[in-house]
Amino acid sequence: MDYSSLISPALGILVGVLMGLTGAGGGILSVPLLVFFLGLSIAEAAPIALCAVALASTIGAILGLKNKILRYKAAGFMAIFGLALSPLGLWLAPQIPNAPLQILFSFILLYVAIRLLSQARNQINGIPDEKRKPPPCLINPAIGKLQWTLPCARALMLAGSIAGFLSGLLGVGGGFIIVPALTRYTDLPIKSIVATSLGVLAIITGGGAIFSAASGSLNILVAAPFALAALGGLLIGQLLGKKLSGSYTQLIFSIFTLAIAMSLLIKGVLSLNL
Repeated sequence: MDYSSLISPALGILVGVLMGLTGAGGGILSVPLLVFFLGLSIAEAAPIALCAVALASTIGAILGLKNKILRYKAAGFMAIFGLALSPLGLWLAPQIPNAPLQILFSFILLYVAIRLLSQARNQINGIPDEKRKPPPCLINPAIGKLQWTLPCARALMLAGSIAGFLSGLLGVGGGFIIVPALTRYTDLPIKSIVATSLGVLAIITGGGAIFSAASGSLNILVAAPFALAALGGLLIGQLLGKKLSGSYTQLIFSIFTLAIAMSLLIKGVLSLNL
């Protein structure tokens, strides 16, 4: 029996639990875990990670629609540009040597880990968020919908494009781009931001997974059990999350992400010297 048939679902459960505890943040660890434990390259692991993120984010987006907190127009607008650039990332990934891709991924992980670490520290110490100027995308209180302006459209277009490109190139969902962008450029409540982000991710990663399967770059024998196990782990993580402190969970996750980032960076740098 291929050992990956056992390791793949085990990794999927771990990623799913992290996603459930941190709100989709665990999806960014899919690729490095697949690289470390299955010996895959970034280009091989990215389509597999996309499948897991696509499945989990789709479920989350459906729940967001059901609860009427998903801003589907904003999600669709961002996803259009993300879908346009996701195939470019998927095409480019195999053209770049694996070591530079690992180093790039490790820097993105470092950025995410440091940002989460700072947020968790502020929450634990009771430090309020910094005041900011009014964002370009504001909710019209009369109708309860976003007011579309050129600066608003430009900001959401840029965020969706970057998320789509990185999704295809590195197999990351792009939530670490979309959530901060929606937080910075809109005045939506956090629940609506998370649901809208999941809607964007569902479309971008779903399209990326389909493109990968059509181009023959998706290992379905590894991807299917990994994605299904991640969905099961997501449900477990959500149950655990109700009993654990969010700020301390985020602190632990950020430290774990920081360790993975450093390991991936060292692995990539050592590969350059071979």
